[in-house]
Amino acid sequence: MALAAATSLPTFASPRVPFSVSAAGRNRSGLLMSVGVRRVPGISVLHSQRRRVVAAATEMPTAARREEGEKTFVEEMKDIAMSLHTEDQARTVNLRNATVEGYLRFLVDSKLVFETLEDIVNRAVVPFPWYAEFRNTGLERSEALKNDLKWFSEQGHTIPEPSAPGTKHASYLEELSEKDSQAFLCHFYSVYFAQSAGGRMIGAKIDDKILNKKELEFYKWEGSLSQLLQDVRAKLNQVASTWSQEEKNHCLEEVEKAFTYSMDRLRHIFT
Repeated sequence: MALAAATSLPTFASPRVPFSVSAAGRNRSGLLMSVGVRRVPGISVLHSQRRRVVAAATEMPTAARREEGEKTFVEEMKDIAMSLHTEDQARTVNLRNATVEGYLRFLVDSKLVFETLEDIVNRAVVPFPWYAEFRNTGLERSEALKNDLKWFSEQGHTIPEPSAPGTKHASYLEELSEKDSQAFLCHFYSVYFAQSAGGRMIGAKIDDKILNKKELEFYKWEGSLSQLLQDVRAKLNQVASTWSQEEKNHCLEEVEKAFTYSMDRLRHIFT
């Protein structure tokens, strides 16, 4: 069912969003950036303490959470995503291990994931036509990545085929899009918002180190990035407002898996 409020989505102020992320530690907005996630059996990357964070977020009724902190649904997803980062993981980032070959694998897999997300929302067919609300948000990255990979090719680099971290995530997104819209929306949020924040800062460091400060199109947006993000936040919150509490909890529980897929792609750069 299409959004009833599609033509009258709430208007939000456009706050300035600080994106200053260090390789290890938190910025003024509280974001902790890390990429050194340890591999453990299965999909989980959480310790028991992290699981309690997710459980607390999903077990407390939304009304109570809003009364305590007046958090939007997007803020709840962000809180869980931030809980998956640790100081120890942040310290494992070693830019000295970054290579052009690894960076290309990351960019190729990222292109596939962004293309998949864009294709899904552009199709926007039954039973979830509201995916169409997320067309042409200004956050799309596949065309920028296409241009970047063309530039690498012109410099004489061989562009690899997509690898498992990209193909597995893309396949999973297709599967979710057809049968599990709440989980799909979680991945949509995680991919785009991670790229615009910590991903952008890590990209700048990598570009400085191995590309002689060449700034890739992947890390450029037309217009105000903070406004683009705010517009998408408003739409995400609008969609979530139509869900039951069980559906909201299900989406929040998917944050861990979305985080893991993103870290698997990012790990290309450092291995």
